[in-house]
Amino acid sequence: MTVAAQDSLDMMLRQLKLPSFLRHYADGAVLAEREGWSFARYLHHLSETELEERRTRRIERHLKQSALPLEKTPATLDLKRFPLKVRRQFESLCEGSFVERAHNVLAFGKPGRGKTHLLSAIAWSLVQRGYRVLFTPAYKLVQKLLLAKRELELERLLRRLDKFDVVVIDDIGYVQQDREEMDVLFTFLSERYERRSVMITSNLVFSQWDQIFKNPMTAAAAIDRLVQYSTILELTGPSVRAEQAKKLNGGQPVDTLDPEPAPAVRQEA
Repeated sequence: MTVAAQDSLDMMLRQLKLPSFLRHYADGAVLAEREGWSFARYLHHLSETELEERRTRRIERHLKQSALPLEKTPATLDLKRFPLKVRRQFESLCEGSFVERAHNVLAFGKPGRGKTHLLSAIAWSLVQRGYRVLFTPAYKLVQKLLLAKRELELERLLRRLDKFDVVVIDDIGYVQQDREEMDVLFTFLSERYERRSVMITSNLVFSQWDQIFKNPMTAAAAIDRLVQYSTILELTGPSVRAEQAKKLNGGQPVDTLDPEPAPAVRQEA
């Protein structure tokens, strides 16, 4: 190939937005000649490389957009800490079929039981499978929704959030604010009902959700929408943080404000 022809090919590949073709076609041609590939086999090789690198870039972009905790991945999750039922549910949830059905995942347990890490690890797996995920603490989501409502931009924000296949809402049990803030949270959950998935961690069982939504009727309506299509993960056992602190303390027990076992989750929809 002449220099002029190569320059022209490079320019066309850039215009066609085929960066992997551009990077690999020369080396691929050498490999094709050495292996005796047909033109079709050479083209297949370049196309396969282009698609794989696009997939890798897309996953990297979606991971950055997800705001998932960098340290809470499947690789750092100690599944042995969780009940057998939860371990089995974890493997199934990582496959992502619940997202296709617009179902929800709700993780309940007292502080330190690994709720955030468990759902974050599932979310990381979903991103690897091509789903778009957003991780947000509940209070930040409520603040954004409330600000958008006051600026008459709530509908636009809901449309942006709708682009995510899954929204992970962390620590919903700590959101106990005024009625207006809870109204926007309820609006968000209602908008995603039967259309998009949410994953929620909570230290409060359903019977205590009137502490979040203030109004028992609103709490019941929110629970009804979430539970109808959901997988519930009950996390019991000792606090992960307390055990880590015990190790740092030379094996001595550490006092905790959470000595009682987690209560059973009640589905009151």
